Amino acid sequence: MKKLRGLFFVSKKRLKKIFWLAVPALAVLAWLFFMQSPTVPLTGGQTRLVPIYYVDTAEKKVAISFDACWGASYTPEILKILKDHNLKTTFFLTGFWVEKYPEMVQKIAEEGHEIGNHTFSHPHLNSLAAEQIKEELDRVGKMIFELTAKQPNLFRPPFGEYNNNVITTAEKAGYRTIQWSIDSLDWQELGKEPMVKRVTENLHPGAIVLFHNNGLYTVEALPEIISHVKKQGYEILPISELLYQDNYYIDSNTGAQIQKPGRQ
Repeated sequence: MKKLRGLFFVSKKRLKKIFWLAVPALAVLAWLFFMQSPTVPLTGGQTRLVPIYYVDTAEKKVAISFDACWGASYTPEILKILKDHNLKTTFFLTGFWVEKYPEMVQKIAEEGHEIGNHTFSHPHLNSLAAEQIKEELDRVGKMIFELTAKQPNLFRPPFGEYNNNVITTAEKAGYRTIQWSIDSLDWQELGKEPMVKRVTENLHPGAIVLFHNNGLYTVEALPEIISHVKKQGYEILPISELLYQDNYYIDSNTGAQIQKPGRQ
């Protein structure tokens, strides 16, 4: 008994230490759940709005997207790969990136790729008021229009962070909020093979795939990923061509954009 008591006895001091170590971890988990789960209800019975994570379709088609937040060293190579495969995709641009690489913005547009809004300064939008969010969106939208003569209408929130205020404000500004269903994790710089494996193994109809324009291994992984997707019989499109344009709803549990009955 003494041995057993010695094995399982935990002092009050140690319990207190465990408690204070656990509190931050539980807080982080709770924050992640609230920020990322599309099913969290709000008080007063209000449903939490969610972005479009993917399109609910039986057709074998997917969209590839690139977020531009830092650097442009690999962007010309990405554009060449896309051109070699005769593909059009979607680039979500931050305003400070547009300011630094205006010629690259024009090249992306000239080669037929869609450009979306990724805010000006890449802030945590959940902490901003509606007026501040609108300013972030309007400023970039104007910059993109001045360079390309095209007004963006898709928006991807920085860090994938959103709430009802973010989505409602974006909608009032003329944007549909877009998330992703497959994250290549190129920003983690895990290497080419982990990227290829992650994207190809999670491939599904209606997927929206997230890459970054300056990921260290994105250029290496992209050709193999594209070849695999095509071999599986998928068509690769810009996001706007994948989306339903009207008569749809977004499932609050999954983030799927679903066509309402009676429309093809």
